[in-house]
Amino acid sequence: MTDQAVDTGGFHGRARELKALREDIERAGLDTLSGRRSARARVLLIAGPPGSGRTALAEEFARRAAGDYPDGVLRARLTTPDGRPVPTGRTARDLLGVLGAPAAPGADEDELTEALREALGGRKALLLLDDAAEAEQVHPLIPDEPGCLVLATARGPLTGVPDVRPCTLGGLDAAAGVELLTRYTGPTRITVDPCTAHALAEECEGRPAALVLAGAWLAARPQASVADLTQRLRELPPADGHIHALRPLARAFRLVYETLPQPAARILRLLVLAPAGLLDAHTASALAGCSVTAAATTLDDFTAYGLLRPAAVPAAPDAGPLHQLPGCFAPLLRALLEAQDKPAEVLLARARMLERTVRQLQACRAAAEPADSPARKRLAGLPRALRFPSAGAAGQWLDSRLPMLLAAAALAVEDGQLDTQARRLVSALARALIIHRGEGGAAPELYPLHQLVLSVAERRGLAVEQAAALLNLADLDSGAGRTREALARYRGALDAARSAGEALLTARALESLGGAYQELGDWQRAADWYGRALSLRLSRNEPAEEARLYGRLGAVHCYAGRWGEALRDWRAAAAGYRRLRDQRGHARALGELARVQEYAGRPEESLRTCEEALGRALGAGDRRLQAALRVRMADTLDRLGDPAAARLQRAAAERFLGDQPGPAYEIRSGSPTD
Repeated sequence: MTDQAVDTGGFHGRARELKALREDIERAGLDTLSGRRSARARVLLIAGPPGSGRTALAEEFARRAAGDYPDGVLRARLTTPDGRPVPTGRTARDLLGVLGAPAAPGADEDELTEALREALGGRKALLLLDDAAEAEQVHPLIPDEPGCLVLATARGPLTGVPDVRPCTLGGLDAAAGVELLTRYTGPTRITVDPCTAHALAEECEGRPAALVLAGAWLAARPQASVADLTQRLRELPPADGHIHALRPLARAFRLVYETLPQPAARILRLLVLAPAGLLDAHTASALAGCSVTAAATTLDDFTAYGLLRPAAVPAAPDAGPLHQLPGCFAPLLRALLEAQDKPAEVLLARARMLERTVRQLQACRAAAEPADSPARKRLAGLPRALRFPSAGAAGQWLDSRLPMLLAAAALAVEDGQLDTQARRLVSALARALIIHRGEGGAAPELYPLHQLVLSVAERRGLAVEQAAALLNLADLDSGAGRTREALARYRGALDAARSAGEALLTARALESLGGAYQELGDWQRAADWYGRALSLRLSRNEPAEEARLYGRLGAVHCYAGRWGEALRDWRAAAAGYRRLRDQRGHARALGELARVQEYAGRPEESLRTCEEALGRALGAGDRRLQAALRVRMADTLDRLGDPAAARLQRAAAERFLGDQPGPAYEIRSGSPTD
């Protein structure tokens, strides 16, 4: 490109289509079964071949209609750059995230789409669903809210979506096509040869994408005439194979591509490897093996040519622009890459991209670590381009790049050629998400990441990683209330951990199985699995884990009404914490022991144990635990017929709590079923 400024903004033509879309909103839509006006959102469809400007028309319509939808415009792309439909569940989850209503980790497609419809209830939002491959991608996303509007784009009609009349796009009319060319070339060359300008628009069949490429080519060559460009386009041979359907676009693309310098042409071919078609200067730099500055300049040139467009994602300050590769160029670039680049070179480019992404994620995580942490010290040694000025900036970068990062992880695992880098990428992404969002906030994204780890582990026969992934997935299933599914995964984790001879993972799986059965109220099986976990910990001489497991066994026996076993285990837990000199743990175990003694009909013993527990809590300086123990003592004193002493204990508990918000620790009174 020359230094000449090129204005690529603006929207041209399609006035008739915009008017028809607006009128279609008001058209009375009838439910096909009841004959009444539908209670669901209206669906508009823009259909047209690649390069016809269907996405640009949808964006322009959304811009003009945005004022009618105060709850915003929600965007989702329904086809990947390599032409595969995006799973509807993933689309629903992404839209829920934008709405600030994340679904439970691991929720299935039906749950996610139902949650999306619920989240859109009572709202007035516009859903722009770009590049739908089939009606099944759109229909489940339609809100049960007539105040919403769905605007979808596709190559053809979506049979199966009721009451939809597609707005079918052909080429721009000649006047609009010439106007689009003029925006790039300026009026002079068009005015001196208007007939050839019309002929050029016809040669491009009015396809906006082809016209943009042609106009940008002329803008970069002030000495070239419109006739020169038209002649060159006509001399190009026709496209072959599946590219034939892109004939006018393919010719204009080839014209631009063949005039690029060799380094820029190579970068352009490699851009088709960018995950989700999203890329920034770092991605392009890693793919091409060039500097970030050179990559940024080249991407700006591609944008001026119309080969890239700004990505419709929130911007991250100081992170540089994020670009989107239009889907219509992907098959053209993929054909060039397969023809001109060796598989080993492509694999190396992908490996560089994954490694750069891992380093960015490590820097993102380190930015949120304490200032004196080893991670922050390592961050100082990274190149300046990879550092983040603050934790906030790192978090914003993570949010803006998350679709690209998740897609990179999924593609790397699916490909199977770079499993080492794929595992490192998944691990780095999971850690960055946890430190910036917390375990709970990151759970919806962690679930598919653990599934990716499991996929690699099963493919490579990595039993330890398989066990760890199954445990993590099961924990998320359990937290989402899918206890039966969690049980199956815990058993799988146990088998994998045992086959690897990994004692720690085996112990965790055994304990987790106990926890799952406890959640189901199966006290016998819960006690059995806790007992197995305890035996393993005892054999390894792990006193802290032993004390904790004795407590879990005591709790299960208490729920089952087996007071003798519960008393035995809570005494063992208290003795363990005493040997560890853990005063707080000792106090809590004694408090639970006192509870069991009360259930077993031994109120005097319970009172003495509570007094001992209170002394330990005082030593630990735990005011909330002291308050909880005094409340328990008050309940016991009431049962022993000493209401005056009980009132004193409750008053003392209130003084201990003072101005500290929230309840005291739960040291429960009453029966186990209270």
